[in-house]
Amino acid sequence: MSDADVPGGPQGSSDAPGSATAAVVEAARESDLGLVAGTLLAVYAAATLLTFSDGLNSVVGLLETLTFLGLVYALTALALNLQWGYTGLFNIGVAGFMAVSVYTMGMVVRSPDPAFGPPGLGLPLPVGILAGMGVAGLLGAVAALPALRLKADYLAIVTLGLSEIVRLSLQSSTFDNFLRDTIGAGTGGGRGMGMPDNPVRDLFLVDGQAGSPTAFGDLVFGVFGTDGLGIAHPILIGWGYIAVLGGFLVGFYLLLERLGRSPFGRVMKAIREDELVADSLGKDVNLVKIKVFVIGCALMGLAGILWFGSQGNVSPTPQFRPLLTFYVFIAVIIGGSGSNTGSVLGGIVFAAVLFEGPRRVGATVRGLIDAQTPASFADAVASLDPVTFLAYATDNIAPLQFVFLGIVLVFIIHRRPDGILGDRIETAAAVDLSERPAGGDADE
Repeated sequence: MSDADVPGGPQGSSDAPGSATAAVVEAARESDLGLVAGTLLAVYAAATLLTFSDGLNSVVGLLETLTFLGLVYALTALALNLQWGYTGLFNIGVAGFMAVSVYTMGMVVRSPDPAFGPPGLGLPLPVGILAGMGVAGLLGAVAALPALRLKADYLAIVTLGLSEIVRLSLQSSTFDNFLRDTIGAGTGGGRGMGMPDNPVRDLFLVDGQAGSPTAFGDLVFGVFGTDGLGIAHPILIGWGYIAVLGGFLVGFYLLLERLGRSPFGRVMKAIREDELVADSLGKDVNLVKIKVFVIGCALMGLAGILWFGSQGNVSPTPQFRPLLTFYVFIAVIIGGSGSNTGSVLGGIVFAAVLFEGPRRVGATVRGLIDAQTPASFADAVASLDPVTFLAYATDNIAPLQFVFLGIVLVFIIHRRPDGILGDRIETAAAVDLSERPAGGDADE
């Protein structure tokens, strides 16, 4: 059966209503991209106001941190949106797929000399990246096998369990020794593993080492560095890596947009809307689920490499706990499940407003408060002094941040369950069927 058999397939795409719908959709996308740009500018303005008294270096450093977090969360949210937003597959093991990809890349690229930590295979970085994505995609195919028979909460339990198996295996010294004996590369167990040097550093520093800038590094450091505007060199190098992340984000977005508009994308969205109908039209639903899991998990693996592979060191427990998956889901929920632009916007909003924002604002406010911190929450409430309670809240921002996240989630689910851009969700049809004239018969 051809792809035209999908409800609202391409056979009607040349009709006038379809053309009008395409124009409306394109205008909506332009409006959404403008909203993303406006949100990013608002975040930058707020961050500047928060740190301008500390000097330009502090302002640029905070902007670099917020931009990095916003981009990496947006990358991961896009990958999750392919599975959850487009196909309706509830994958709650995002952290596990990212972990296996990052560790695979590290084991492939690291030096074979055990004197420098867990030994590796010593292969080039591009080979390590492809290997990490391949292993994550292979694990996604394994996870897709129960996806053929499980739905919703049951699939979530399977993927969560698989993610925890990956994390605990990477943390195990026994598993580390097994890998060293079989393939000659280890994970480092609970101690973690050092990652290869960020190749972006080679643009600024000779062999990536501090103190010996390249010609490009001399130019950038001379204009913006300590001899120019006074910005620290690591911050400038960080902005260079952000430019790379921005390129990958554009690539992710264009890939998923094209995939969503393709015949395969229409089948994905048909499965999301009604799996039984898609199956009755002759579509191989099981095969589509496997493909979506493989593609989505490979993209999650690449996002993990770009995120944690650039941090110098990774460890299974602090960085790949289920909490990471929870954060990525929040980003998708905020932006709107089923919208690629919403995933980008959700990643930026979550990173800046919900993840990093409370800690930064709390530290600034605490510096303005001249009050002793109460010993407990009960003492803070019993004092009946808002300044004393604020002092306690700003000194305990980390645990209270989870309360804030819960309040925001409850508000979004209650007031706007579709997210900020949920109204931009792409339907399975290629034309807007709501524009058909009322009372039209089936032959129209």
